Amino acid sequence: MCLLVAAFDRHAAYRLVLVGHRDEFHARPAVPLGWWDGPAVLLAGRDLQAGGTWLGVDRHGRVGVVTNFRAPGALQSGGPSRGELVPAFLAGLRPAAEFGADLAGRAGRYSGFNLLLFDDTSLVYVTNHPSPESRSLRSGLYGLSNDRLDVPWPKVVRARERVAALLDSGRWTVDALFRALKDRLPAPDESLPDTGIGIERERLVSAPFIVDPQYGTRCATVVLVHRDGTIRVDERSYDAQGETTGRTTFAFRSAATGNEHR
Repeated sequence: MCLLVAAFDRHAAYRLVLVGHRDEFHARPAVPLGWWDGPAVLLAGRDLQAGGTWLGVDRHGRVGVVTNFRAPGALQSGGPSRGELVPAFLAGLRPAAEFGADLAGRAGRYSGFNLLLFDDTSLVYVTNHPSPESRSLRSGLYGLSNDRLDVPWPKVVRARERVAALLDSGRWTVDALFRALKDRLPAPDESLPDTGIGIERERLVSAPFIVDPQYGTRCATVVLVHRDGTIRVDERSYDAQGETTGRTTFAFRSAATGNEHR
């Protein structure tokens, strides 16, 4: 993912509410949201170039999501794919804090990343840039893009404020969460970060919803983990013009309460 907002233990009915965008080159092949077979049975999209994923949910309602770190010096030549991090977490039932602490000890092998891990009792943030860190988060609302957690990039602030307003209204819907991040307005030049990609590209990627012939928002995902054990995951897919090309919804109960999925 390249932009996400996560509400952890902040809502009376939900342990986790997460909404995010995957921004990527349109030419990079990927498979939409679906159940994986194999060692890790998870619900996720799949990057066909490197084989990993940006966001996944397992049958226990555990969630992992990764964003790349965009900054000079964040790329690690020849390292493993950051897309393997989410499947690695969801392949077992290790507590998020334990997995995060172990990963922090070997995180230097990867290019810069941010990782959020949810295991129903805790939400853990892991990063490796500029130095490795793993910490459990308190109840609250968090925003993340391609810098450290809650760094106030304009699109992070805008997305977090809109999601907060929806959740606090008590009248929100899944469609409203998707609309909250479907904002094509770039940030003013004076507020743009300098991540080493040049002003024109900084301007392009400063919008919460990126529309461009080569690179843009490929999909959006909403994850709802209800306190009664029900999990719902919705995905919307987009083309290079920003038009919706697919809609997928999965609803199931946590394996701890008897799993049913479709």
